[in-house]
Amino acid sequence: MDFNNIEELKQLIINLCQDKKAQDIVAIDVRNLTVIADYLIICTGRTAPQVKGIANNVEDEIAKLGLEPIRREGVAEGRWAVIDYGNILVHVFNDESRLMYCLDQLWTDGENVERFDYEA
Repeated sequence: MDFNNIEELKQLIINLCQDKKAQDIVAIDVRNLTVIADYLIICTGRTAPQVKGIANNVEDEIAKLGLEPIRREGVAEGRWAVIDYGNILVHVFNDESRLMYCLDQLWTDGENVERFDYEA
């Protein structure tokens, strides 16, 4: 995989979230809004084990391809996890944490959001 192709990496991360049945998956293009990343990928897990499972699946599968995150936080608690791949920040929330942080509303302008769901 070419890690310089941000669109390929974004789609791979979305697929990995779908593999663990993440809910309400969004990819937010923030290239014109901030310098922290090009994309935020946000999804929800229903339980703490699912939040952990989604985050670990993303990190483990991408590591197999040779890309390690710059940083990861919050996975152990299972309420919220962030995995930083530089150009892409992956946020996995439980319902309560997602509502509290409201990243979906903070970084969207209505035109820069793609919505996905898991494929049963």
